Amino acid sequence: MKRRKLKLILTCLLVTAGSCNDPEAIVTNIVHPDGSVLRKLEIRNQEKNLKVSNVQLPYDSTWTIRDSVEIGPKGDTTWVRRAEKLFKDAQAVSQEYKADSSFNRGASRSAGLRKKFSWFNTEFSYTETVFRKIQHGYPVSDFLSPDELKWFYSPDNLAGEKKSGPDSLFYRAIDDTVKKKVESWTIKSLVSEWIYDFARLTSASGKRALSPDSLNTHIDDYSRIIESNSKNFDSLWANGTLVREILGEKNAVEYRAEADSALKTATDQFFFDFRNYTLRTLMPGKLTSATGIVDSSGYVVWPVKSDFFMTQDYVMKAESKTVNLWAWIVSGVFLLFVISGIAFRKIKKG
Repeated sequence: MKRRKLKLILTCLLVTAGSCNDPEAIVTNIVHPDGSVLRKLEIRNQEKNLKVSNVQLPYDSTWTIRDSVEIGPKGDTTWVRRAEKLFKDAQAVSQEYKADSSFNRGASRSAGLRKKFSWFNTEFSYTETVFRKIQHGYPVSDFLSPDELKWFYSPDNLAGEKKSGPDSLFYRAIDDTVKKKVESWTIKSLVSEWIYDFARLTSASGKRALSPDSLNTHIDDYSRIIESNSKNFDSLWANGTLVREILGEKNAVEYRAEADSALKTATDQFFFDFRNYTLRTLMPGKLTSATGIVDSSGYVVWPVKSDFFMTQDYVMKAESKTVNLWAWIVSGVFLLFVISGIAFRKIKKG
């Protein structure tokens, strides 16, 4: 049975930047007051391959597409595709995701827009969500402090600037700490996923079932065993050493097939094809809150990476409000009418 190597999985999850051969993609949403969304996509690639199946986000022939070629100072060539389309609402953006044929089609994504009218103002809340891949993993917030979480979700360019800036030693130390903790989070989540699938398989096997609750009482021990043997995990699992250490001699013999099958399922869940990209959103009116970084132009920016939605939904949310000028005018006219009426009555009585 072919298995994914644990070290390879951890390496892929800990790499903060995509492969040098991957296209770079930025998608920009401009949310209009009427609820429509102008969506702009910019793709850059070192190879002349800008097919939908090779890029991070879906688009098709209904988009307005412009291609160009850029030559760098060293003579390197970059193929650039810019595409845009006006969607009538956020639900139409979600429909585009449902029909996704891009490289990232394995990730479940959606968009939503909520409008709330409150006479003088209209409030907007736009979200894009990438739904979690792992059902039984742990939130990364269980392993990282608030400051470490900010670093974990930081855009690569911002993190790179800080690691090469005047406080580089401080930020490099944070980066090292976060990587170590992320590795522990990944292993424990992998073990948790394995436990639930292993318990399911033992129950379906007709043998004595092992419950996930009883197995979960040992999850910290299992995680430590795997983490301490991560460099030689594949060979130690294949020869049965780790299976015996985790399950005990008797259970290792009786449930070896179920343990192998559950491991394959769990590692396949962790190891899936995804290419990172950047999401930008410009909201109507005044921005009131956002979960991403706000740039100098007022756009909210989020990096989108596979480890962000591994064990929990990755929700990118921005909120804003617009002033309903007509409501102020109507209210002003009405107030003036009331005041005039009161004054007229007083004058008439006098």
